[in-house]
Amino acid sequence: MIYTLTFNPAIDYVMYPISMDLGKTNRSSDEEYFIGGKGINVSLVLRELDMPSVALGFTAGFTGAAVEEYMKTSGVDCDFVRLSSGFTRINLKIKGEEETELNGKGPDINEAELAEMMSKLKKLTAGDILVMAGSIPGSLPGDIYEKIMAELEDKAVLFVVDAAGKLLVNCLRYKPFLIKPNAQELSEIVGKELKTEEEIISAARELKNMGAKNVLVSMAGDGSVLVDESDKVHVMGTAKGELVGSVGAGDSMVAGFLAGYIKTKDYAYALKLGTACGGATAFSTGLAKKEKIEELFASL
Repeated sequence: MIYTLTFNPAIDYVMYPISMDLGKTNRSSDEEYFIGGKGINVSLVLRELDMPSVALGFTAGFTGAAVEEYMKTSGVDCDFVRLSSGFTRINLKIKGEEETELNGKGPDINEAELAEMMSKLKKLTAGDILVMAGSIPGSLPGDIYEKIMAELEDKAVLFVVDAAGKLLVNCLRYKPFLIKPNAQELSEIVGKELKTEEEIISAARELKNMGAKNVLVSMAGDGSVLVDESDKVHVMGTAKGELVGSVGAGDSMVAGFLAGYIKTKDYAYALKLGTACGGATAFSTGLAKKEKIEELFASL
C-alpha cells in the first residue's frame, strides 16, 4: 500500500481580481478553491490512476473537516490525526496582473498528537511505500523525517522523500527508494550551478552514492532525468501543452512514477507516466485528471 504523509494540508483559495488597488476594497471576478498539500496531491493523482493509497496527516477545525470530506468524496482513504486546537490553514492566491500569495501558518501539533501519528506509521509493513513531502511545521522538530525513517527502518518500508536542502540530504542515510529534487534544489545541495544535463546526472549520482536508490530530477521545460538503482540513466522530455500553472506538477510526477513502477517494475515506463502526470497538472486548472494523463502519455 502507498501511504502519503502531509504535515500541513491547506485549502488554496484562488481569487481572480479584475485589478488590484492596495489599501482599498477590491472585488474578484471569479473564485476557485483546491484542497492541497504535497502528500495529498500525490494521493489525489494516484486515485486518477486507479492506484489506492492512504492519506495521512493532521487536520484541525472546520477547514480540516472540509479537507477530510473532500478526500472522502474523491475516493481516497484517509487516516488523519484531528488536532485539539487551531484550524487547517487557508492559502490565499490572488491572480491579477501579478500573482500574489498569502500562505497560512497552520495549526500547532503537540507531542501527544505527534505520538498518535507515529502509532499509525508503526503499523506499516514490509513493501509498503511512505511518501513524505513538503516542509515541516514550526511546532515539530526539524528532523522529524529522519525520526520517522529511523523508527521504520527495520520494517523494510520504501521511503519516498520530496523535500529540499538539508531536510532531504539528512534522509539519505536511510536509503530512500526515491528522492525527487528539481534542478534548482539539486544545485543548492551540491553547492554549484548545474548548467548541463551531464552536470545534473553527475550531481544526481552524488546523492545516489549518499544513499538514495533512485534519483529523479525534474528540470522544468527541459524535461527530467532519472538515475535508477542500477545506475542506468533515463532521460525524458516534456509533454507538449499550454502551461496553466506549475503548482502540484512535481507531486503529480511522483504519483505517476510510483504508479508506473508498481504496475510494471519498469523505470522507463514509470518515468514516462510520471512525465504525463506532471504535464497533465501543469496544463490544467487543478490537479491532473485521468483523460488528460492518458492523452499526454500517448503523445510521449
